Amino acid sequence: MPVVVRYRTRPERADENQKLIENVFAQLAERQPLGFTYTALRLDDGTSFVHVVTETGAGGDSLADLPAFQDFVAEIADRCVEAPVASGAAVVGAYRAPDA
Repeated sequence: MPVVVRYRTRPERADENQKLIENVFAQLAERQPLGFTYTALRLDDGTSFVHVVTETGAGGDSLADLPAFQDFVAEIADRCVEAPVASGAAVVGAYRAPDA
């Protein structure tokens, strides 16, 4: 089941937040873990972010195990004006994974 996390950063910290997310994706590209899919979106307002994580069952890999992800979540509360809220979701349909 996918987990969707949504939050809003302080305007002056939004670019920093994006950079930390980009670091996560750089580490994912390097390590290529198989246990999950991960998508991160920055919304048009410039300060809202949405992350979608889906476990694939293809291995014991976890996003939380990545050092870059640990760096990202370390001070998330300080970067936010609306704290991250996670909720489960059901896939109704999917065609292709979104491109960056």
